[in-house]
Amino acid sequence: MDYSMAWLAAGFGAGLVTLGAAYGIGTIAGKAMEAMGRQPEAAGDIKGSMIVAAALIEGVALFCAVTCFLLNKG
Repeated sequence: MDYSMAWLAAGFGAGLVTLGAAYGIGTIAGKAMEAMGRQPEAAGDIKGSMIVAAALIEGVALFCAVTCFLLNKG
């Protein structure tokens, strides 16, 4: 059986996941920089929250990308 279209769909899905994660992390970083500029005394708390949120987004993106490729094995 030919799986070429399935692999193409997996690559497209992984690309969309990557773009979505990059957009989400970029948005978080931009808003965090704005918040730190407005309240420099809260920079430590904002930075910690930003890193946790970025790590969660990255974890979901990795899970989705792996799922895209694993679903095409069957």
